[in-house]
Amino acid sequence: MSQNIALVDDDRNIITSVSMSLEAEGFNVKTYNDGEEGLKGITDSPPDLVVLDIKMPRMDGMEVLSKLRETSNMPVIFLTSKDDEVDEVIGLRMGADDYITKPFSQRLLIERIRALLRRQQLQNNAPETNETDIVQRGDLVLDDSRHLCAWKGDAVNLTVTEYLLVKSLAQRPGHVKNRDQLIDLAYGENIYVDDRTIDSHIKRVRKKFKAVDTAFNQIETLYGIGYRYKEQ
Repeated sequence: MSQNIALVDDDRNIITSVSMSLEAEGFNVKTYNDGEEGLKGITDSPPDLVVLDIKMPRMDGMEVLSKLRETSNMPVIFLTSKDDEVDEVIGLRMGADDYITKPFSQRLLIERIRALLRRQQLQNNAPETNETDIVQRGDLVLDDSRHLCAWKGDAVNLTVTEYLLVKSLAQRPGHVKNRDQLIDLAYGENIYVDDRTIDSHIKRVRKKFKAVDTAFNQIETLYGIGYRYKEQ
């Protein structure tokens, strides 16, 4: 079955070229020319993944993402200009799964889309829960079959990428994972993502845990090295 992509960008050249490339790869593509139109279309007919420009008229990508994250964890890839470094970081902290800087290779965009959709599909198609699906570390519970993360009994609403990062750290408490290892675990090999992306995801993960427990401090930063999950 073809997967559905929503493409939201006010640049008609990007809309035309990217939608043609995605359709050639077998995707169904719906295009929107501004954030307000995009948000309505995505809400009315939810796609499998959203490709979202940051700077748009009527409603920018940040606001669209913020409203989407109130109700959905569907994968979102930001398109951003080279001079939008601050926006990239803010966007990732808000819950975007990835970003690509313009001008970009359409082949790279397609690879990133496929990587995110594969991870989402693995989560959605997991078999019914059994003991091997569940990781429990003290107050943390991760249930792969339901894409459920809970801390002290309270649900923590994570995106696919955030969930994979938490799981990769929690599986081996006390062991340090550097940023390259986390990138490979969250994005797969042969996908380039810079260190700032992982740092932004970790900051957002901490914020989400602290929203249910202000004392949460299980994910430690080892400056210049990487991250680890505290041993109980």
